[in-house]
Amino acid sequence: MTAFKPEPPFQHGQSARNAVLFCNLGTPDSPTTTDVRRYLKEFLSDPRVVEIPRLLWWLILHGVILPFRPAKSAAKYASIWTPEGSPLKIWTEKQALMLQGWMAQRGHDVRVRYAMRYGSTSIAEQLDALKAEGVTRVLVLPAYPQYSATTTASLFDAVYAWAATVRNLPELRFVNRYHDDAGYIASLAASIETYWKANGRPEQLVMSFHGIPERSLHLGDPYHCECFKTARLLGAQLGLLPDQYKVTFQSRLGRAKWLQPYTEPSLIALAKSGVKRVDVICPGFTSDCLETLEEINMEGRAAFLQAGGQQFHYIPCLNDDPAWIGALCELTQTHLAGWPTQNAPDPQTLAASRAAALALGAKQ
Repeated sequence: MTAFKPEPPFQHGQSARNAVLFCNLGTPDSPTTTDVRRYLKEFLSDPRVVEIPRLLWWLILHGVILPFRPAKSAAKYASIWTPEGSPLKIWTEKQALMLQGWMAQRGHDVRVRYAMRYGSTSIAEQLDALKAEGVTRVLVLPAYPQYSATTTASLFDAVYAWAATVRNLPELRFVNRYHDDAGYIASLAASIETYWKANGRPEQLVMSFHGIPERSLHLGDPYHCECFKTARLLGAQLGLLPDQYKVTFQSRLGRAKWLQPYTEPSLIALAKSGVKRVDVICPGFTSDCLETLEEINMEGRAAFLQAGGQQFHYIPCLNDDPAWIGALCELTQTHLAGWPTQNAPDPQTLAASRAAALALGAKQ
């Protein structure tokens, strides 16, 4: 029998309160072997992430991966860690604060919180906190634009798992994807054009997305298609010909075949073919993190230059770009449609959001 969490007595006439839960993948609490092992154990134990028989994977995870990989991964995290902590957590927190501020400026009374699928602060913790604050409607907004069962669906699993323990559930809505959203594409294009105005243009633009096993594609996962649609729309927005940009996939785990072409071998091949300058952007990541700052800007850079390339430019993620936050605000308003949110902006909430965002910005 399910043991539901204790709740205060139901109150008739309780006013509706709205919230947005902005969710990213997650990060270790620190770049130490212990914290990285804890994080990897949670992440790699998710059956959405690794779809092989549980017993076999348990043996591999606990016998091969967790005894050895955390130390190596911890060194990588340490190379991109900041005095304030994980870049991914800093950017995700700032995006949530800015989104709440923008929504308040437009007259919406909506609380915005961020959560991580793995690690802290967890989805369950934030949903508990929102419910304690009297929130009755929650829009779950992933930080990943392209849908995949390995990311988006796993995030929703965590929400459903929390819901299974709650007696009086809030109304829930989910944003599955926004890979072709006009505002998202425009903000990506603007960030690239701004970078090119300051640094010149490359011979080749590489759009690197996080990889997933190729088997997922054949089982019906739409991620591959959505990545290519994002790239096509972005290329068109920039006025690029098809041979002026390349789509690749990074972050392969294990020996199974993943979505191709792989990013690092593609960078090496471009250098060996005579391409002197390459610019790389990661459109599937809305916050800079280990996969962009270390895997691309360090490892990818080294591979390209060692293979004969002369200039490697990494174009940062959208992070706190105002155009991106504006696009996120428009997306949020669209998905909140039908839930009354219009109120005069709360001056205290607005001021607190602005102050917190500015404080985070000063630390960058």
